[in-house]
Amino acid sequence: MLTYIVRRLIAAVLILLGASFIVYQLTAMSGDPLADLRESNNPNKEALMAARSQLLDLGTPAPIRYFKWIGGAAQCLIPFAGKCDLGFNLVGAPVTESLGRAMGQTILLVTAATFLAIFIGIALGILSALRQYSALDYSVTFMAFLFFSLPIFWLAVLLKEYGAIGFNNFLKDPVFSPMAIVIAAIFMGLVVMLFMRGTWIKRSIGFTIGAAVTAGLMIALSAVGWFRTPGLGPILILLFGVGAAYLVTQLVAGIRNKRALYSALIMVAVGIVSYYVLNPLFHNMNWWGIVLGAIACIVIGCVVGYFMGGYDRGQSMRAASLTALLVGGLVVLDRFMIEWPNYFNNSRVRGRPIATIGSNTPNLQGDWWIQTTDTFTHLLLPTIALMLVSLAGYSRYSRASMLEIMQQDYIRTARAKGLPERTVVMRHAFRNALIPLATLVAFDIGGLIGGAVVTERVFAFTGMGDLFVRSLVPIPDPNPVMGTFLVIGIVALVFNLVADLVYSVLDPRVRVKA
Repeated sequence: MLTYIVRRLIAAVLILLGASFIVYQLTAMSGDPLADLRESNNPNKEALMAARSQLLDLGTPAPIRYFKWIGGAAQCLIPFAGKCDLGFNLVGAPVTESLGRAMGQTILLVTAATFLAIFIGIALGILSALRQYSALDYSVTFMAFLFFSLPIFWLAVLLKEYGAIGFNNFLKDPVFSPMAIVIAAIFMGLVVMLFMRGTWIKRSIGFTIGAAVTAGLMIALSAVGWFRTPGLGPILILLFGVGAAYLVTQLVAGIRNKRALYSALIMVAVGIVSYYVLNPLFHNMNWWGIVLGAIACIVIGCVVGYFMGGYDRGQSMRAASLTALLVGGLVVLDRFMIEWPNYFNNSRVRGRPIATIGSNTPNLQGDWWIQTTDTFTHLLLPTIALMLVSLAGYSRYSRASMLEIMQQDYIRTARAKGLPERTVVMRHAFRNALIPLATLVAFDIGGLIGGAVVTERVFAFTGMGDLFVRSLVPIPDPNPVMGTFLVIGIVALVFNLVADLVYSVLDPRVRVKA
């Protein structure tokens, strides 16, 4: 495998060199970097033109200029080779600075959207495949194609109008109207009916319960002003944690594995204890603390699952670890909710927390919780927009793949041997259904790192896509274009290699060879 990876990397370098040479020449021929100065009425325009020509080395032919540029770019890829040099833009600023800011903005924007689209899309696709030609299947198909067909700029505008402006107006007096309660109750009742199986009587009971719970919850939230002072508290964390423990255990081990279920429930109890014990540490929290906390959840869950034992310690360890992560996430979420009133009443926010443009609120003062809450509120709408338009692809691919796998002989054999349906689906079918998706995921991640141009423009994010467009129009700026291309090209090649390696992990019949 090592020889295979080395050969692929060598081929990737050659491809990147050839593609970057072509892009550099096309960019150099696409326009005149001095066009704005030539049309200027500035009395010293000749001096400005000479300075820019010297800065961009325009006196050197483009092919030779490319090799000078690639020599500086190579220092970015070789550790300890020296200073990373991607040249300067038209105004004389280093490209590495603008590229670094753009990469940070793009990673913030697309990371959550990509992972949510992958997780939710695959889950919906597999669920609709298992319920083929049911009302749920038709509903998921309709919604997937609906969001896929919506123009991203129009969807973004709708989110800004109703998800930001409308919701911010609602927060002035957060009380649901009777009509809103009725509509939401009917909608949630229909959702419950779609996910339920059985006779119409049983599903009607589910509709009634779902609608009643929704209406009661909305009335209670309005009465206590929850949207102004939200929170979960230990009671809700306990209830959600127990539900998460049963759900995780059902997925990874099955409810029949009592040791796995008990391991997960123990982690719920540990999470409730940590809600009180770790509270003093939250005052000086940062991202490293969150990462260390997540690692601690995994380690403690593995230890608890191992000592609980059972006929399969691995199942107990996985159930406990995943439950610990979910409960830990609920504890952190509750802390963010506690800080919400401080953010909501901040003089820079002025009671309108859901932002429509930018990645942060200028001159906002506050601790890590306030700053992180501000980042989340700015990322909320663009994340939803990107996620919704990406769901269709993942749901349709996963549905088609799962339908094909479920017709295979080894699936019929597993059922004939008397294996539970959960084992057939999760252990035998699910893994193989992911094989065709490996290429799609790798391609999408590589493409999204290049920036979501339209979304960045609508929400005023200065990411990779925006940098690329601004470097081409109205005046071509070769060095930022090449810096953006270098990042996108490297990410695309790396993720294609990762996809090939993932094939061998998912499918034992696939072997990577030199």
